[in-house]
Amino acid sequence: MTTVQEYKCPCCGGAINFDAKLQKIKCPYCDTEFPLETLASYDEVLKSETGDHTEWGNKAGQHWEEGEQDGLNSYICNSCGGEIVGDANMAASSCPWCGNPVVISSKLAGDLKPDYVIPFKLDKNDAKKALSHYYKGKRLLPKIFKDQNHLDEIKGVYVPFWLFDAESDVNVRFRGTRTRSWRDSHYMYTKTSFYSVIRGGKVSFEHVPVDGSSKMPDDLMESIEPYDFSQAVDFQTAYLAGYFADKYDVNEETCIPRANQRMKNSAVEAFRSTAQKYETLTPESTRIQIQNGTAKYALYPVWMLNTTWKGQRYTFAMNGQTGKLVGNLPMDKKLFAGWFFGVAAAVTALSFLICWLISLF
Repeated sequence: MTTVQEYKCPCCGGAINFDAKLQKIKCPYCDTEFPLETLASYDEVLKSETGDHTEWGNKAGQHWEEGEQDGLNSYICNSCGGEIVGDANMAASSCPWCGNPVVISSKLAGDLKPDYVIPFKLDKNDAKKALSHYYKGKRLLPKIFKDQNHLDEIKGVYVPFWLFDAESDVNVRFRGTRTRSWRDSHYMYTKTSFYSVIRGGKVSFEHVPVDGSSKMPDDLMESIEPYDFSQAVDFQTAYLAGYFADKYDVNEETCIPRANQRMKNSAVEAFRSTAQKYETLTPESTRIQIQNGTAKYALYPVWMLNTTWKGQRYTFAMNGQTGKLVGNLPMDKKLFAGWFFGVAAAVTALSFLICWLISLF
């Protein structure tokens, strides 16, 4: 049975949300605050409650055609009776009729229940400020985009992640180079020396994150890392109140190859940092053996901001814990053309100057 779980203020009956600034549950109507510990037992009470059950005979409407309901679920809001429609992975949302935050507890039950959650530390206003700051210094950004652009959507989303722990034996062989230059009265000389640089050892990994949602681009989620896992807490559904959340739809086994690749890349970079005396280091051979791998399921906070300009959609993502923001921006083609030709002219003039100076010797 699917249960729509809602959190209401015991003082005034209003919908209560998790406040990122206070790190408490707060009622926006009467300003009453509740620590998360107080609502732990409330979770169990809400889960045990069942609504009325009624059966009717003939129903109006048409039958769905085959495939039309695939991936589509609907729920009834306990507050107003309105219908809440979402995809098969929606775990937290809000009622479009009365605005009450709801948690679809069945999506987080049993094997699907997260082990950890990192609560939001930054709120919606912080996300808006971060986006405004992100615009600054972008010289090729159209001025009208900054001045007149408006956000179509901004929402806080708990994104599902698989966190991998593992031990590994790593061996890497780099091709290293060093150069030395000198000149005489006629020529400039450059000598390049090549080296085989071998590194190896044991590397341990903890909480390597891999995005478990097919709706979130992996590169976008990795761009707003890192998260501070020391601030993760045991999962409680109360943290989801007032935010959106999805359960994973990419399972642990599917994410293992990406976790392995992330571990391999991190190990290569770690060993690269031990050979700084070389001017270049190119990996030629990498071997990694991973043992004792385990995985945990967690929800990480992300602010998603969307806007449309000249018919094109622009998406920004902000780490809801640290405030790191990334996204794509439009480019003013006229400004780019002016900048490009200006740089090209400067480079050409500099080249002529260097050639003239060389001709004097």
